[in-house]
Amino acid sequence: MHVELAPQFSESEFGQEAGSILGKCVHCGFCTATCPTYQILGDELDGPRGRIYLIKEFLETGDCTDTTRTHLDRCLTCRACETTCPSGVNYGRLLEISRPRIDQTVPRDRRDRFKRWLLRRLIGSRWFSMTFRIGQSLRALMPSVVARHIPESRPAGDRPTARVKKKVLMLEGCVQPAMAPVINAAASRVLMQIGYEVVSTPTAGCCGAIDLHLGAE
Repeated sequence: MHVELAPQFSESEFGQEAGSILGKCVHCGFCTATCPTYQILGDELDGPRGRIYLIKEFLETGDCTDTTRTHLDRCLTCRACETTCPSGVNYGRLLEISRPRIDQTVPRDRRDRFKRWLLRRLIGSRWFSMTFRIGQSLRALMPSVVARHIPESRPAGDRPTARVKKKVLMLEGCVQPAMAPVINAAASRVLMQIGYEVVSTPTAGCCGAIDLHLGAE
């Protein structure tokens, strides 16, 4: 993919890196097969290829709209698309460096900024887990329109306690222990079956992923 950078990006580190990443894309569309938002919404602009075109347009014109930002916001940054890309496009990195520039070009309204600020402060704190568990315990009493957004509580199951020579360090994360503790527990059991003891890090602190996914630098 050829990119003609707008004057404000032509000499910038952002423009050079983004242009280099975009240059690897060959428009094949293999990425859409593994993109969850494209599979659910069926919109080209809600898949990696469509978002790449939106970022390309931004790099070439220096301008974008709320619609552009909405399609980028819907990306989960799961990077599943990278596993099926034959050209090795570093899509996740492209999104990480593009989001802050697009936010600067099209500022968010006060309500949106407040929601994003609240997410950054809440998810990385102990209050998130506590609040989420309270919500799960009251789920049956909530209106269906609210309850459907709160996953049902499922027991995580036991974690292996045996000790073996090979060890794997597991970063528990901020969200997973609260919303889906079964995943980390199941991963521990699978790793033990193939001969690895999982060393947990309950006090590791925030890795910064939430801030990064929300466009912070």
